[in-house]
Amino acid sequence: MSRITLPRLCVAAAGAATAVLLTAVPAAAHTEVEADKAQALAENVTVSFHAEAESDTSGIKEVRVVLPEGIAPADVTYDGGPKGWRFSATDDGYTVKGAELKTGESAEYSVVVRQLPDAEEVPFKTLQTYGDGHVDRWIELDENGENPAPTLKLKAAAPGAKPVSPSPGASASPSPTPEETTPAASPQAADTEKDDEGGLSAGAWTGIGAGVLVAAAAVVFAVRRRGGAEE
Repeated sequence: MSRITLPRLCVAAAGAATAVLLTAVPAAAHTEVEADKAQALAENVTVSFHAEAESDTSGIKEVRVVLPEGIAPADVTYDGGPKGWRFSATDDGYTVKGAELKTGESAEYSVVVRQLPDAEEVPFKTLQTYGDGHVDRWIELDENGENPAPTLKLKAAAPGAKPVSPSPGASASPSPTPEETTPAASPQAADTEKDDEGGLSAGAWTGIGAGVLVAAAAVVFAVRRRGGAEE
C-alpha cells in the first residue's frame, strides 16, 4: 500500500480550499448594449440593452441609465421594452420601469439616440432595481472590473460627419459619480449593496473560511497520524 507523503497532502488540501473559493464566488451577471449603427457621429441610432437578471428570488422592476458625455437626456427617446414599462428622462439620463418582471427574466429594451458622440466608446452606467429592493450596479468604466458598465464601441466617424446642434433643453452636465447615481433604496437594498460593493457577501466569506479550516485540519490530522505510525 503506497504511503501518502506530506507534500501530496498539502497539495490536496490546497486544491480543496481552492474549490471552496471558486464555488463561493457567485456567477457574474451583466448588462449588454448594441446599436444598429455603432459609429461616431451617427444619427438616429437605435441602441438596444439586455439587462440580465441575477436574482433567484425577485424580478427586475426598473433600469436606470446615466448617459455618457456627449449624449443629453433630451437626445434620447424610447423605442420599446417590456409590456407596460414606461420611459422617463432624468437630469443625467433616463429610467425605464414598470411592473416587476418574472424572476430570472432579463429586461430588454431599446432607445433611439439623436446622435452618438465623437468617441471610440461610450459607457452607459446602469442600475437594475429588483422588486425586493436589491440593486445591481453596472457602473465601472474598467471593462475588466467586477461590475463593468455596458459600453458601446464605435467605429470612426464617416467622412464629413459633423455634430448636430443641441436639442432644446439639452445640457452638458458631467456624469455623476457612482455614489450620486445610487437611487433611494429600502433596508434590503442597503444590505445587498454592501454585498455588491464588497465583491462577496458575508455568507460567502464564511463558507470560504470554513473550507480553509477543514483543509488545514485534514493536513494536521494526517501529519499526526503519520508521526504516530513512524513511532
